[in-house]
Amino acid sequence: MAGPLVTTMEAKERIAWAEEIERHLFGHILPFWAGPAVDREAGGFHGWLSVTGEPDPARPRGLVQNTRILWTFAAVTDLRQEAEFHALADRALEWVRDRFWDADHGGGYWHLDRSGRVRNDTKQVYGQAFGVYALAQYHLAFGAPEVLDRARSWYRTVDSRARDAGHGGYGEAFVRDWSRPAPSLVGGSELGAAKSMNTHLHVLEAWATLYRAWPDEDLRRRVRELLELFLDKIVDPSTHHLRAFFRPDWQPVGEASYTYGHDIEAAWLLCEAAETLGEPDLKRRVERTAVQMAGAVLAEAMAPDGGVAYEGRDGKVTRTDRDWWVQAEALVGFLHAWRLTGHERFLQAARRVWEFIQTRVADPVHGDWFWRVNEQGQPDRSLPKSSEWKAPYHSARACLEAIRRLRD
Repeated sequence: MAGPLVTTMEAKERIAWAEEIERHLFGHILPFWAGPAVDREAGGFHGWLSVTGEPDPARPRGLVQNTRILWTFAAVTDLRQEAEFHALADRALEWVRDRFWDADHGGGYWHLDRSGRVRNDTKQVYGQAFGVYALAQYHLAFGAPEVLDRARSWYRTVDSRARDAGHGGYGEAFVRDWSRPAPSLVGGSELGAAKSMNTHLHVLEAWATLYRAWPDEDLRRRVRELLELFLDKIVDPSTHHLRAFFRPDWQPVGEASYTYGHDIEAAWLLCEAAETLGEPDLKRRVERTAVQMAGAVLAEAMAPDGGVAYEGRDGKVTRTDRDWWVQAEALVGFLHAWRLTGHERFLQAARRVWEFIQTRVADPVHGDWFWRVNEQGQPDRSLPKSSEWKAPYHSARACLEAIRRLRD
C-alpha cells in the first residue's frame, strides 16, 4: 500500500514542515514540562497545574500522568540526546519505579499523594500498561537492564493476574492483591462492561514496545492476540469505528457511539504493533483496516477549521469539543494513512490539523496545549494544563511520530 514517489520540491516542503514541528516540540511543549511541571520541593512532578501553571498540592499524583511523563523524556532522545532530558526521565523514573510500584503484590498503585503515600491502591490495567510502556521506552533510550527487568516483571504480573485465558484480552481493574475485580476508573463499569477498547489499545501499545526491547515468544503471541482481537471484535466492520465496551466474551455492551480520537489513534498504533511482529499477511490486513478507519474519521469528524470533533454516532458528530489529544492523534493518523496510500486528502487533512493546533490548541502565553477548544475555537480555561489525565504524552508523541513520517 505504499504511496507514489514524491518530487524533490515536495520532499523539501515536508522536511521544512518536520523542522517546524520539531521547533514546536522543543521550544513550546517540552519547556513547560521541564519547567513549571517540575515539583522542586517535594520531588517528581506536580500532580495538578492550572491553565496558567499554578499547582494544587492537594491533588493526587496519578500513575498514568507520571508514566507518560517518563515515557516522553525517554522518547525525545530519539531526536536529541541531551543530559537535561535524561535527568528529567530519571526524575520521573524514581517515582514510577520506586513509589508507584507495589513491592508486595506487583503492579502500580493508581494514586499517590505529594509525599508518596498511597491514596488509591487499585490495579487499573490501563495504568499498568503505561508502567510497562514507560519503563520499556526508558531502556530503549538509555540502555538500562535493571529497568527492563522491572518492565518484564510488571508485564508478567499483569499477564498472570489479569488475562482472560478463555476469551483473550484482559480484565479492567483489580483490588490491590489482584484477588478480585475492582471498579474500572477508565469507564464502562456503569454498563456492566468487563473489558474496554481503551485499555486494550494501550496494553497493545505497551506490549509491542516491550517486545522491541525484549523479543520474547510468549510476548509475541500476546501482541498478535491483541491485534486479532481488534480486527475481529473491537473494530466494527460496517462503520470502521471502534466499539467501546464489552462483556467477558467480547459481546459489545452500551450505546453504539464512538470517539474519533481513539479511532484515529488506533489507525496508526495497530500498524506500529503489526510492524513490530514483521508478519506480512497480518500487517497488510491491519493496514487495510487502518486506512478505512482514518477515512471514516476524515469524512465525519473534521470541521472546516481543521479541528477534529470528539465523539460521534451513526455517522454524525455528537460532541463537537476539540480535545488536545484528539488533534494530536489526528495529526499522526492522517499522516500515516497518507504514507500507506499516497492519497493527497490525508496529507492535506494532517496539514489542516497542524494549523488548527498551532492557532487554537497551543497556548501562546503559558506554553504547552490547552485541554479543550470549543466549536468557536475558544479554549476552556477552567481545565488544567497538567493532571492525572493531562501529560505531554499525546502532544510530544504526535510531534515525534509526525516528524518521523515526514522525514522517512
